[in-house]
Amino acid sequence: MNNKVVLVGCGNVGMAYAYALVNQKVYVNELVLVDINKDKCEGEAMDLNHCMAYSPSKIKVRVGDYSDCSDAKIVVLAAGAAQKPGETRMDLIHKNSEIFKAIISSVMKSGFKGVFVVATNPLDVMTYLTLRYSGLPHSHVIGSGTTLDTARLRYILSEKTGVNPKNIEAYVIGEHGDSEFVPWSNVNIAYQKVSEIFSDEELQVIEDEVRNSAYEIIAKKGATAYGIGMCLVKITSAILENKNSILPVSSFDDENKVCISTPAIVGKNGVKRKIYVPLNEKETKKIVASIQTIQEAITLIEK
Repeated sequence: MNNKVVLVGCGNVGMAYAYALVNQKVYVNELVLVDINKDKCEGEAMDLNHCMAYSPSKIKVRVGDYSDCSDAKIVVLAAGAAQKPGETRMDLIHKNSEIFKAIISSVMKSGFKGVFVVATNPLDVMTYLTLRYSGLPHSHVIGSGTTLDTARLRYILSEKTGVNPKNIEAYVIGEHGDSEFVPWSNVNIAYQKVSEIFSDEELQVIEDEVRNSAYEIIAKKGATAYGIGMCLVKITSAILENKNSILPVSSFDDENKVCISTPAIVGKNGVKRKIYVPLNEKETKKIVASIQTIQEAITLIEK
């Protein structure tokens, strides 16, 4: 078994992912760190290797370069400019599109044929650009999408209802950004419709809290990391173990020609199938608005 993962970008998000990876039982036997700051990479690799005596998984962690992507099963992209206080995810679009063009070109020159998992913002746009720059099949390019937003939603609902978040079937869909939304008409908690538990006003407060969580965390501590790190491990495990897990990842939508988050079946070859949940009229308008937001952002880059 050669379940090699290459992590490009060893900043807050990348290292939160790496640390979560060594703390869980995952089918990864080699983790290669790639970053422009080689000294930091070497320090991070040493620090992670010193965890192995107590880690549930035996993972060889080392510093590498883009040639290591040739036989990797997954390349995780966490490189790029970070979102600063007061910035939206879309504010990063021009900086990170240029960074990605160079990174993906280098990865593909290695002969990489695995699955890209994208964590860089603006997430849906960067996922689309990864698909375009790489030329890989649509299924092989996945953005972390609204997996983190969904985790936040389930945590909040759990706190308010006392139900284990793992037993709450609720998703955030659309753009990983300001136009994301919760299709409340599909949410049930313990077989009870969410509308029977909360008022419309309460549901709106919950949705706003989910949407604004990142801004609040960034304002208080400068960056979000732990949550997305865990989400990336969840996606990694779904691929390497061929779990066919249902996760709200960002992937290509054939009809609208954008990458956007819906629940999807994720297995060994990436996205096996997108799942389009039935939406009411109000929710349909929201998904259309979300698609348009992403399309407009892509247009800015392509000019």
